[in-house]
Amino acid sequence: MSSTLNLSTLRVMVTGGSGFLGSFVVEKLKERGCEQVIVPRSRERDLRVRGDVEKLFDETRPDVVIHLAAVVGGIGANRERPGEFFYDNLMMGAHAIDVARLRGVRKFVTVGTICAYPKHTPVPFREEDLWNGYPEETNAPYGLAKKVLLVQGQAYRAQYGMNISYLLPVNLYGPRDNFDPKSSHVIPALIKKCLEARDAGREEIEVWGTGTATREFLYVEDASEAIVLAAERYDGDEPVNIGSGSEISIRDLVGLLCRLTGFRGNVRWDATKPDGQPRRCLDVTRARRLFGFQASTSFEDGLRKTLEWYEAHRSRAAGA
Repeated sequence: MSSTLNLSTLRVMVTGGSGFLGSFVVEKLKERGCEQVIVPRSRERDLRVRGDVEKLFDETRPDVVIHLAAVVGGIGANRERPGEFFYDNLMMGAHAIDVARLRGVRKFVTVGTICAYPKHTPVPFREEDLWNGYPEETNAPYGLAKKVLLVQGQAYRAQYGMNISYLLPVNLYGPRDNFDPKSSHVIPALIKKCLEARDAGREEIEVWGTGTATREFLYVEDASEAIVLAAERYDGDEPVNIGSGSEISIRDLVGLLCRLTGFRGNVRWDATKPDGQPRRCLDVTRARRLFGFQASTSFEDGLRKTLEWYEAHRSRAAGA
């Protein structure tokens, strides 16, 4: 089912709107003429606290909510803070959805995670396979917390008729990403590592795992367009993959980044560290069919834009 909302006439709240993905979603909304975009700040209203969420909704009276707020990180951060990743993500989403229902919000878009998929999902990942196994262990608490929000949304649609939809974005990358090596994902972590090694004249970099795992990546501007399209056009209970539909091995990714950054040294693989999920690649036909989304940025072009941004902002980027 699809229905079209003219977002330019509505008050749109973007939780996590000052973050990496959120900042691009806010820009997409403003490009569409949205003059009433609400970006709550965690220092003012803690989404983990029910009372704060109620006050936020009462103060801002949103018509539409795009829920992006999340505690996220790479494999290392997920292994170190599994309890935090589970509790914080579950509570933020559960409170936001329930209060939105009680306040009569017209549309709620929940942005989940590819980490919700089972560890050995057949490639390409199809939404029908979402419940056919347990997620990859290193990020299962995060993935499951986000997956519970899908169940909540479907239950609220069934009982209360709530217009709530759920998206499953693949690994994102792009300008403004988190480059702090303690919590960053694979692309910003590798960019930072390659550039620092190049500039210091090092002969070698070390990379976690064996390099055999594959990943699919989506440029952040494409992801933000998909989210806004879903807010405008999609009213259904089926979870929807958001991705580019292609995969690359970590070994090939490292080779590509070495070339783009100009690092000419050797790569040493630390096989004692985890690879994470063996393969990740999405079937993206549902997003195209239901609300017309198709990624438009080539992977190499996206990487070049990310590199250009980071080199221009290294002194201010996290962990630089």
